[in-house]
Amino acid sequence: MYTARWGDVVRRDLFGPRPDPRDRPYRIVIRLALIVFRLFRFRFDVRGQEHVPPRGGAVICSNHVSFFDFTYLGLAALPQHRMVRFMAKSAVFDHWFSGPFMRAMQHIPVDRTAGAAAFDRAVRALKDGQVVGVFPEATISSSFTVKDLKAGAARMAVQAGVPILPAAVWGGHRIATKGHQVDLRRDVPVTVLIGEPIIPEPGEKAQSLLRRTRTAMESLLDEAQRSYPDQPAGDDDRWWLPAHLGGTAPTPEEAAARDNAYAAGHKVKAPRPHPLVRLKKVIARR
Repeated sequence: MYTARWGDVVRRDLFGPRPDPRDRPYRIVIRLALIVFRLFRFRFDVRGQEHVPPRGGAVICSNHVSFFDFTYLGLAALPQHRMVRFMAKSAVFDHWFSGPFMRAMQHIPVDRTAGAAAFDRAVRALKDGQVVGVFPEATISSSFTVKDLKAGAARMAVQAGVPILPAAVWGGHRIATKGHQVDLRRDVPVTVLIGEPIIPEPGEKAQSLLRRTRTAMESLLDEAQRSYPDQPAGDDDRWWLPAHLGGTAPTPEEAAARDNAYAAGHKVKAPRPHPLVRLKKVIARR
């Protein structure tokens, strides 16, 4: 387990001997993230970081369970001194606070009504040797299983001629995820797994590459879930486990129905725990 240290925040060689001057805003944000990780004593289990190439393009394809998954995935690229350019919905770039940071870090905005521009920009970044991060499920999975994947990531890898790095993140959803209240607790374990590169074969179609990617992502997520060091504190704390592992999260079918309702404009409100349940959680942390 890795817990961020204050020394990591100020390490001179954190980004390699000659970091790109254009990435200075990104480096500042990473150091700020390390401060947050240290204050909350997150316990990271990061495996497979050696699969991130030290140079050249690659597409990181990860499952999506938390609002902060991109910050956890970025940790896996740090040992190779790589900055991941994440694809994110354009609304994040339009926000008064997050927008300037997202643009300064050269992340890629995605307009879901006109995605061709984002696709072309991502392919250019890959051909320029950048690592692009994609959540091919497009939204957070409230079932905490791998949803159906969009084909864009596979198409980018084929067109740019770069490998896909399948990935899985687990644990961050206990802090902040869709449909639940934010719970800023300390000492939460977060698992990040990067799988072996999936290289497009000559003439391989995007759908074939996508199937291989999904299989790898499902295997990594299963490994992350089964090796996770924490267990629910009680029956009222089983919400963060998927149904097939004895949790009370919705099944994939139930989650899909909720997603469809949300898309139709019927927003599902986050359940508010009973005051006694909240009090028990506060006492348990002391």
